[in-house]
Amino acid sequence: MSDTPFGFGLPPEEPEDGDEGKKKDPAGGGQGSGGQGGNPFGANPFGFGVPGMGGQGGADNPFAAMFGSMNPTDLGAAFQQLGQMLSYEGGPVNWDMAKQIARQVVAQGTADGVKDSSVGPAEKSAVEEAVRLADLWLDQATSLPSGANTSVAWSRAEWVEATLPAWKALVDPVAERVGTAMGDVLPQEMQAMAGPLIGMMRSMGGAMFGQQIGQAIGALAGEVVGSTDVGLPLGPAGRAALLPLNVTAFGKDLGVPADEVRLYLALREAAHQRLFAHVPWLRAHLFGAVESYARGIKVDTSKLEEAVSQLDPTHPEQLQEALQSGMFQPQDTPEQKASLARLETALALVEGWVDAVVHEAAKTRLTSADALRETLRRRRASGGPAEQTFATLIGLELRPRRLRDASRLWASLTDARGVDGRDALWEHPDMLPTATDLDDPDGFVHREHLDFSELDKLLGEAAKGDAPEDGDDAK
Repeated sequence: MSDTPFGFGLPPEEPEDGDEGKKKDPAGGGQGSGGQGGNPFGANPFGFGVPGMGGQGGADNPFAAMFGSMNPTDLGAAFQQLGQMLSYEGGPVNWDMAKQIARQVVAQGTADGVKDSSVGPAEKSAVEEAVRLADLWLDQATSLPSGANTSVAWSRAEWVEATLPAWKALVDPVAERVGTAMGDVLPQEMQAMAGPLIGMMRSMGGAMFGQQIGQAIGALAGEVVGSTDVGLPLGPAGRAALLPLNVTAFGKDLGVPADEVRLYLALREAAHQRLFAHVPWLRAHLFGAVESYARGIKVDTSKLEEAVSQLDPTHPEQLQEALQSGMFQPQDTPEQKASLARLETALALVEGWVDAVVHEAAKTRLTSADALRETLRRRRASGGPAEQTFATLIGLELRPRRLRDASRLWASLTDARGVDGRDALWEHPDMLPTATDLDDPDGFVHREHLDFSELDKLLGEAAKGDAPEDGDDAK
């Protein structure tokens, strides 16, 4: 995944006649695609990246860069794109643009030159068989029944299409809060007069978020191996999915047979599906933590007020410079920290449970189980797609040690209480370990086990002591 997964530059069209201008900046963002100082709008939000526009020269005057070296066809396309951005009247994110950009990123292929392709019958059959066998093995490792009604093999483009609804639920609350701040900085009496300007800013904000998310989703599509790589249920409920092209790329240099790699990843996907299907509160709990974080966002309104007061509509480059100043950089608040801590812990518990259950199911059946387990753990530790996406989008960093601690906790619970006792903790969020408990997994296991036993003992003694008195009263 690129260092700037949320860069704004719209990916160029595929070269048609060797035009060098169309080959520049294949990442789509050029120098202006990276975020500056946590600024969610990046360094060059108005470098639209239309055909013919490279990554150079757009920082000082984006419109000169946009229109200066275009042929008439490209110029018309640029005006059409600009018109679409300014006329957008939807929600906080222009999801049509996000989808378009994500599909273009996928069409370009990954950095290693691998292009997306349709999934063939043989690949579909292999995925279906892997998920079917994975579910059989998991029956002995968890009390939660199968959560996959169907299994599918997706191309990268199909993954984009299938996961867009979940991305919308995740991103809209954050984008809505930032977009609202763009209009709230003006005094009430000026808002009516500045209505067109506010509308333009919100339209541009929706387009800029659309470019960010489109770039991110397109980049992720080139790396994820299933629908649950980020620890969240991104795909449709009850549908276990693998991406054969990315599964092959994942196992390319591991020295592990391809069928073992596929089966191990199918185990992880099927385990996630069981958890999300049979813990009904879990999805709302995770997505709700993101919404809670969004409500706690505090925008630096002083910078925003200053920029708006000095904005000259006849010089649009001033708006770009203002956006680069970091005015939208969210500030740390107690609400944000609490929400992020809750989300980090929940994601660690999900991933830790999957890690422990899959290891239990695979350790005696796959000779490469230990190696594959460690490879996936290191993938997270080195900044895999989940960590980079959430860190850039909402500031979330899922610390790798939390995954290992959570996995050890679930394994200890299995030894102490058995599979049924371990999985019973998912019945209610209040029963789950906390972030403090992840620091001392063994302490949680023994402390909780002791507490429950003592409580049962006390209740039993109380019931015996009350029985004769009740009987006497009855007489």
